[in-house]
Amino acid sequence: VQLQASGGGLVQAGDSLRLSCVVSRRTSSAYDAGWFRQAPGKERELVAIMPWRGDRPVYSGSVRGRFTISRQKAKDTVYLQMNSLKAEDTAVYYCAAKTNSGRLEEIANYDYWGQGTLVTVSS
Repeated sequence: VQLQASGGGLVQAGDSLRLSCVVSRRTSSAYDAGWFRQAPGKERELVAIMPWRGDRPVYSGSVRGRFTISRQKAKDTVYLQMNSLKAEDTAVYYCAAKTNSGRLEEIANYDYWGQGTLVTVSS
């Protein structure tokens, strides 16, 4: 499984961005997928996860109500729509996927990672 993230950039506070993550895989295995981020000097943290089964995503408290995760299974693509961006959203955003049944919120359960895309929000 390979993941390719795109869509980052430099924006002003209050602006919007949409990140995309294309998942390339050789099998038809189901996978949970989502986004994590890492700000300078901080640990990587969960942003939003879309489970393969069901339609109830998981969001971190800091982005709930501003960010929306979605996926197109037919295109193997996961999106992160980010609205009302704040300076504290500045980070490298990584898409990730897992095929195991471990907890969605546990970063260690994610087997596959994209290369990251930088989002910079100026205040």
